[in-house]
Parts: sequence; structure tokens; C-alpha cells
Amino acid sequence: MSDTVEMIHEDALPGHESALEPKPEWQPRYPGSGRLAGQVAIVTGGDSGIGRAVCALFAREGADIAIVYLCESDDAEETRRIVEAEGRRAIAITADVGSRKMCDRVVADTIAAFGRIDVLVNNAGEQHPDDDITDITEQQLRRTFQTNIFGMFFMVQAAMPHLSAGARIVNSTSVTSYQGSKELLDYSSTKGAITAFTRALSENLVGKGIRVNAVAPGPIWTPLNPMGGASPDKLAHFGEDTPMGRPGQPNEVAPAYLFLACDDSSYMSGQVLHPNGGTIVNG
Repeated sequence: MSDTVEMIHEDALPGHESALEPKPEWQPRYPGSGRLAGQVAIVTGGDSGIGRAVCALFAREGADIAIVYLCESDDAEETRRIVEAEGRRAIAITADVGSRKMCDRVVADTIAAFGRIDVLVNNAGEQHPDDDITDITEQQLRRTFQTNIFGMFFMVQAAMPHLSAGARIVNSTSVTSYQGSKELLDYSSTKGAITAFTRALSENLVGKGIRVNAVAPGPIWTPLNPMGGASPDKLAHFGEDTPMGRPGQPNEVAPAYLFLACDDSSYMSGQVLHPNGGTIVNG
């Protein structure tokens, strides 16, 4: 098999935030307090949605950011502008995290620009709705796993030579890891793998002083669902089945990533936070 499965084009994913209405709310909701001062973070899928909100908040807290994105250059450039407006440095790197070689290049470019890596946020992901398991093509199945879980392995493998004691890894899993989703069979399966990966990697790295945790968002208003990641019926009632009765915004999720990326969570590893609108899961 080649370095990465050929990209599928069955929908408009991952989608442009610039084309989405209403616009997701990415703006940090409070002043920074220097919790990531002088640090460097890589954020995959950092161009839009949750990734953009994480980049903005990390920058406000003092971090320089490597924004990794697939193909939405307009969104990535806007996120870079947002980071720089907070007085921090940013680079935007186009890469398919499903390719080990591209992940190596992401890390090399980050080191060349900033000289260090303190935080790795594995956030890039894709999903494709299908009502029937027989409708999931082999290509789609391989591609979803390649991006969502293989990409995390590749990014960690590439970053490890540059991660020292005190470094943090934060992975994006999902409420579907715990509840499942009848129209997202392959996606839910990868998110279950990410939850297990987070726990296993934590055990593997905790002795080196590297903490690994995850965030499991519920329905969040990002380009992923409106641009083809959800069926029209699901999109019409997106988030209504949560106890809060609405979808969340990216800037309601980003603080969970910040908590896990800074010393506030110094006694946590192998854990998952659940910004999901009040849904109770055994996580």
C-alpha cells in the first residue's frame, strides 16, 4: 500500500468555515493568563472548527502554533492571522496526516520554525454518513481509519524525538466513542480506537513525564457536519437530542484542550473530558 490511501471525494469534506452560515464561534471567551507562555503547539485540523478555536486560545495563552490542515488554505490563513493578532507566531502547513512522510515533514517544519514542541493536539478527522453498513466502501473505510487513528500514530511517532519530560499530547475522540452512531459506523469505530489509544499511550509515556489525555466533544457547530459529514435529517435537528437541547460552539470546547495542555492538569493522564451538552457517558 502507498503511504496514504487516495483521498475520497464522496462529499465536500472537510469543508470551508468561510462558507458556513452561521459562523462558528471560535473567539476565546476570557483574557489570557500565560498558561502556555513561550511554548510551541502543533494542532492538526487547526484551520477551522474546534482546531481554530484551540489555536486562538493557545495563542492567547502565549503559545506559538503550527497549524496543520488538509486543503482549506483560506481557512488556514485566517487562523494564522488570528494567532498573529494575539501576538504569537504561526506557520500553516498543508499535510495529509494519513501519510507518515507528511507527518514527518510537519514535525521537521515545526522544529525549523520554532525549535521545539511542547504540545501536540491530534485533532484532524473525517466522517462520512451511511445508513447501511454495506454502503461503506472499502476505500472510505480505509480512508477514515487512515486519517482518524493512523494519523495520530504517525504524528506521535514523528514528534517523539522532540518531546521531553513535561510535554503533553491531547487527542480528539468523540461522544460517539461511548454512544456509537448508527449512521457513522466507521467514524465511531475510529473514535473508540482513539480512546483506547489515549489510555494505552498514556501508560506507555507517563514514565517519561509525557502526559496523554483526550477530549470527547458532542455535537459541535463546525464545517464537518454541514459540509457533508451528517445526513440532511440529522443536520436539521443537530444537537437537539442533548440535555442542553442545542449544539455546542468551538469556543465552548477549546478550554478543555487548554486545561489538558497546561499545568492545571498536572495530575491527569489517560483521561477524557466530555464537553457534550450534558450527555452522561461512562468515560
